[in-house]
Amino acid sequence: MLEVATNRAPAPDASDLDLQLESSLREIGIPPRPRILELINLEARAGEPDFNALASLIQSDVALSAGLIKTANSPFFGYRQKTRNVRDALLMLGLMVAANAIAGLVLRRVFPALQTMERFWDASQRTGELSAWLVRRLGIRYGVTAEDAYTFGLFRDCGIPVLMQRYDGYAGILARANVSDTHRFTEIESAEIPTHHAVVGALLAQSWWLPESFCLGIRRHHDPALLAPVGAGAGGASGRLVALAQLAEKLHHDLTGLNQTREWDKLGTGTLEALELTEADQAELLPEIRAFIAGLPHY
Repeated sequence: MLEVATNRAPAPDASDLDLQLESSLREIGIPPRPRILELINLEARAGEPDFNALASLIQSDVALSAGLIKTANSPFFGYRQKTRNVRDALLMLGLMVAANAIAGLVLRRVFPALQTMERFWDASQRTGELSAWLVRRLGIRYGVTAEDAYTFGLFRDCGIPVLMQRYDGYAGILARANVSDTHRFTEIESAEIPTHHAVVGALLAQSWWLPESFCLGIRRHHDPALLAPVGAGAGGASGRLVALAQLAEKLHHDLTGLNQTREWDKLGTGTLEALELTEADQAELLPEIRAFIAGLPHY
């Protein structure tokens, strides 16, 4: 159980804390931005992006090109038109959506293949897929599309594999954070190491040129204040992304019994309010989610 000292000096404000956390990340080892994302960004800044050149570049990586086509054709996006080549996938998704999708495809590859992390990656994949499905079911609000929700679901916890590589005892910290019903998840981490997965993930997302709303959502996805009330602008999009991912995770937990945490106890009320849902609405989604998952490929 996390203990809170009573004789400490006054706590620093949020900006001071962020500076302290970020200064401690120099030795963490955040993966550098993939070259493919730099090239896509350069094309995006051009007046007329060369989709043929980008398609040729992506096609040189068989796994990446197959993954992009699979993403464009995925049932959770709901495109009626199907594509069989990278250029059409780029045109269908749009350049920036494609860039985010490619970032998600690359993310898993930049970390060593650890058997202990397979369940983590599978859970992130399902969170992204179900988040995208929820957008289709609930509608687009604050500019959050199914593609956005999918990518955010993949990246929400991307700081975890970074810290797993950096700290030998981090798996135990995660276990303690998962069962705490009194302290915020990130407070458990920060009590034992000089940072936490939300700020590490946000810095990775920022360095990989993901949208501002993604970075803010990743940074504060354990913060109830981001959910209620959800307002306009980047904060509104970030709050909705967090709420979609949180509900997606909860529904998946309810159906599978896997990866149970206490986060819904802390964030559930704000999540439902942000999505304008009730507990009864959540229960009604379960049969639809079950049918949707049954039609998805297994990993």
